[in-house]
Amino acid sequence: MLDRDLAEVYGVETRALNQAVKRNIERFPADFMFQLTENEFQDWKSQIVITNSINMGLRHKPYVFTELGVAMLSSVLNSKTAIQINMGIMRAFVAVRQLVLNPPANEVKEIQNEVRELKQYIEEVFTDYNDINEDTRMQLELINETLAGLQVKKGN
Repeated sequence: MLDRDLAEVYGVETRALNQAVKRNIERFPADFMFQLTENEFQDWKSQIVITNSINMGLRHKPYVFTELGVAMLSSVLNSKTAIQINMGIMRAFVAVRQLVLNPPANEVKEIQNEVRELKQYIEEVFTDYNDINEDTRMQLELINETLAGLQVKKGN
């Protein structure tokens, strides 16, 4: 975005915005801000279909700000809007960090874990049931053998 457009957004004069940038130039490396070259400035002006007699109010090549530069501007400007934008950026940063550190629970993963636990429990129950059945089966065989032995004795 151009310096004059951002000045309007932040509620300051373009001159004040550019002064704040120059006072804090170490905060605006090339990936935050750059200035149009003379050729870019002339080409840009020729794209506008209004008279160039007043250079559209421009006497100097405008600064152009990247997304990072727009965010940094909010920390060096002293307007109510800039302060509110800066606080919003800080809150968003903290919220994103919290999401990274404490991601929301993955419901599918939780359900998969619960199903896995239930399957394990059911397997344990059936194992115990089968053990009981085996014991019962053995006891029934002993009872049948005993009854058969008693019938043989009774028949003699």
